[in-house]
Amino acid sequence: MTAELRTERRDTTLVLTISDPGSRNALTPQVLAAGIEALSVAEADPSVHTVVLVGDGAHFCAGSDLQRLAADRKDPGAAMQQGQMFNQFIEALRTHPKPVIAAVEGTAAAGGFSLALACDLIVAAEDARFAMAQGHVGLSPDGGGSWHLARALPRALALQLIWQGEPVTARELQARGLVNRVTDSGQAFVEALRWAHQLSACAPNVLASAKELVNQARLRPLNEHLNSESTHFADTLSHANGAEGLQAFLEKREPRFR
Repeated sequence: MTAELRTERRDTTLVLTISDPGSRNALTPQVLAAGIEALSVAEADPSVHTVVLVGDGAHFCAGSDLQRLAADRKDPGAAMQQGQMFNQFIEALRTHPKPVIAAVEGTAAAGGFSLALACDLIVAAEDARFAMAQGHVGLSPDGGGSWHLARALPRALALQLIWQGEPVTARELQARGLVNRVTDSGQAFVEALRWAHQLSACAPNVLASAKELVNQARLRPLNEHLNSESTHFADTLSHANGAEGLQAFLEKREPRFR
């Protein structure tokens, strides 16, 4: 079966499904290119409020296709091209103005772990396993895995996960703040979709503003961040959604954001 990225609309949520169950949904250039394109289209579509990323079948994603990588050793240019495309997909997830939720069942390994970390929120099944496993085949981390782990965990623990590459449970990562919600097996997508629909009721411009502020928070000192918060606050206050939110509060009703 040829790997593909399937797209599906569930009301205001765009579902992106990495589909190649036989390889545990390994990443290919075609999947990465389709993901970059789908996120670009979703960003420009006001009817899309949230995105859910999921793997087809029993697993989330096993990272890069190792057979392809073995073949590409003789063609470093092809390997570099796929690496750059993977980076573009990670950046597109990280900077997308709409919430992106990873729904993880089974294995999220190597670049698949990096892919989940690049999403804004992670919902994982109780029996899901995460492993930064590139070292087992003589490779270093890719897809921003080391970047995300170094910022989320103590240095020694980030190195342990990368050096040893052993699987860790969803509960362990939840305790460390990397996984948001843990569900029964087979229910990660259902819960991610439910959460996406809840977020879709929020003001889209406010969701985008908050994501931008959080992304920038560790990159600048407090005084600069306070100024940026003030600018964002003024922008959301003058937006039509700000007027609607305040009016709804005064009228004791649910707001109708757009």
